[in-house]
Formats: sequence, C-alpha cells, structure tokens
Amino acid sequence: MEGYLVVLITTPTEKGEELANFIVQNKLGACVNVIPEVKSTYWWKGNIERDRESLLVVKTSSRKFNELVDRVKEAHPYTVPEIVALPIFAGNPDYLNWIGESLE
Repeated sequence: MEGYLVVLITTPTEKGEELANFIVQNKLGACVNVIPEVKSTYWWKGNIERDRESLLVVKTSSRKFNELVDRVKEAHPYTVPEIVALPIFAGNPDYLNWIGESLE
C-alpha cells in the first residue's frame, strides 16, 4: 500500500484559499482543509514574532511530497514556509484509496 501523509502548511490569511486551490489543481494534494485563522508565535531573525495565519491541512501521498514542497515553495510568499508532514498510520481504506486515485 502506498504511504499517505497529512501535511501542515501555514500561510498569510489572504493567501490560504489561493494556495489550497493551487495544491489541488496541480494534484499535489487530494484535499486541503483551510483553517482560516490561527495565531502563530515564532522566532524570526532574533525576534519573537506574532502573526495571524491560515493553516492548510493537506492530504497527499508520500510519493507526491517532494514535488509538493518544491511547488509550494515557488508559490509561497514566505522566505521559509512551514511545510511539515505527518504519516497516516491508519485510516478508512476507502478514503486512503480516494487520496491515491485523486492524485493520478
């Protein structure tokens, strides 16, 4: 069975929907949930920053991950975008098959 991932990507709130559409249209993810606003606190260039961002929750396959990273980095406005993957260890087999079929 192919490996599947949940990928978390933060983006400026005004770019969330646009990036989600980009990911799905280019078959980099089968589904993207957009959580419209999260509060982020992080280190950047020696300072603690606080921002409101959108959180994208992408369902994809492990074989698509490297392409997803490369393409998102090209389209993303951040210098160092957050793109982290968590493996899906188990799930509804029908849903996991749908992910794979959607990325073909």
